[in-house]
Amino acid sequence: MDFGSIIRIAYLGPEASFPEMAKDYFCEKYDIKAYPTPMPSVKQIMEYVRTNPGTLGVVPVENSVIGTVRETLDNLMISQNQDIKILAETTIPIQYCLLARTTEFYSITGVIANQQALGQCSNFIKEELPRNLNIVEATNPPEAARSLQNYNLTYASIGSKKIAEVYNLNILKENINDDKSNRTNFVLIGSLETKPTGNDKTTLMFTTEDKPGALMEILNIFYENNINLSYISSQQGKENPNSYIFVVSFDGHVQDSYISETLTQVKNKAAYLKVMGSYEK
Repeated sequence: MDFGSIIRIAYLGPEASFPEMAKDYFCEKYDIKAYPTPMPSVKQIMEYVRTNPGTLGVVPVENSVIGTVRETLDNLMISQNQDIKILAETTIPIQYCLLARTTEFYSITGVIANQQALGQCSNFIKEELPRNLNIVEATNPPEAARSLQNYNLTYASIGSKKIAEVYNLNILKENINDDKSNRTNFVLIGSLETKPTGNDKTTLMFTTEDKPGALMEILNIFYENNINLSYISSQQGKENPNSYIFVVSFDGHVQDSYISETLTQVKNKAAYLKVMGSYEK
């Protein structure tokens, strides 16, 4: 892919967030030199990429705890620009840290954090911090980090390593979240064309006809073409609660002849089909 024409790259704000970490990964790996543009919602990112040439977007598609990010799939499905596709993917571990201006862990008497961070680190707070801990709520982790300057050195905040880097804070404890396996998959979206690399993955979404065995007919096409589905999920249709949207991923690129032939067969059986992207695994 040629990213030389890219001017801006949008991602879910605020700054120093996990989505920004995903954005940093894509920019480093693909040498993307674009102006970073944080935005408050997936829908706004999708609309921004759709209406502004020379832009890319970074959006979450799945979290290991909450599952598929419905907003992302919905907006990819209904995008008026059919050229917008997934160009690349990465997985970011959701790891919270205890951050402070001091280096003394046992001096901490207060914590500033948003509700989500407090909930995901509840065991650490209960077991390793003082019982009479003073908790100050913040809107998000970056705000919590900024607020530290208004408190004495016995206060800490909860945030990512990226936040520690941006706000020049010490990491007193790493990976303090209760669920150590928590991670989110992010994708890079845009209207560029990807080329086969020999180690690719294709993701598509489809709906079936409203008849018995319709889903099995489509899944059987993949079986008959010796294509292993590495991912499959379903979600209820928004307009029709009796319909379901299926999302599947498998090895290969749409420009591979056997994948192209398989998709033609699937399209003949599906009520709706959209290739969400072929990209390097």
